[in-house]
Amino acid sequence: MNKDFGELVAEGASEEDKDVTAWTVALENAKERIDKYITEAWEEEISRSQVQLLISNGHVTVNGAPVKANYKLSAGDVVAVTVPEPEVTDLVPEDIPLDVAYEDSDVIVINKPRGMVVHPAAGHPSGTLVNALMYHCKDLSGINGEIRPGIVHRIDKDTSGLIMAAKNDASHASLAAQLKEHSVTRRYIAVVHGNVSHDKGTVDAPIGRDPHDRKLYTVTEKNSKRSVTHFTVLERLGDCTLLELQLETGRTHQIRVHMKFIGHPLVGDPVYGRSKGITMNGQALHAAILGFVHPSNGEYMEFSRPIPADMEDLLFQLRSR
Repeated sequence: MNKDFGELVAEGASEEDKDVTAWTVALENAKERIDKYITEAWEEEISRSQVQLLISNGHVTVNGAPVKANYKLSAGDVVAVTVPEPEVTDLVPEDIPLDVAYEDSDVIVINKPRGMVVHPAAGHPSGTLVNALMYHCKDLSGINGEIRPGIVHRIDKDTSGLIMAAKNDASHASLAAQLKEHSVTRRYIAVVHGNVSHDKGTVDAPIGRDPHDRKLYTVTEKNSKRSVTHFTVLERLGDCTLLELQLETGRTHQIRVHMKFIGHPLVGDPVYGRSKGITMNGQALHAAILGFVHPSNGEYMEFSRPIPADMEDLLFQLRSR
């Protein structure tokens, strides 16, 4: 099980170990190579070669002792990874127009366009929401580090809609706590393939990395987390359906994975969907409503943005059939 800093401190770890990630090996993972185990257990995307580099540099221990990449695990082993400090990256503020839904001294809510990456990553060093926020805002929360200043949660590159960012650490902590407690309102509008038969429903299925492709996620019992998505049919459009979806949890690619799982992948999804003659630049998914308790005044605030023009065009095409 992945342990947080509080658990590590309780077990005697020092303040210097606060960027340690640890797991206790389950019986089902006994005899696995440690590099394979860490690659599959890691919450963020990481390659096996990156894990092997961490191991060779002495950043991985089993029961407190360094091991080699071919070490075979035993049930009950405690695997710990000490992540080295990332290299300082110079982020450049960029004058990119933002659709600001709300802003004050604590928080900013942005309507992110489809195609914009939230924060710099491999292949996307600039042109991100973070670059734009750094130009627009004088300061942002530093809790998420230099690569993701102010970022409390994310939405996929090819998903449009509302996302909040924190302008100071106190606000960041408050918003992050609300996300963890599942008290933030997050409703999406989506167009999916097929005729969804039930007017309302809930998908309660755990999500983890796809063992066959580490870049993807899937419904699985292994190294996964509980994931819950509620859906309501807004309109049936022949062989497609317009849905409103509400996130109870917020896993990576959650809506996309859950819709594929129930046999109704998102229209235009280049990874989890299928085209069926309908083309769209990215998945038909829009974060339409975002609500949270303001970090300073304690008042509940809710914001909404209509679906973008490309989704309107899609609906027009489907209704015209």
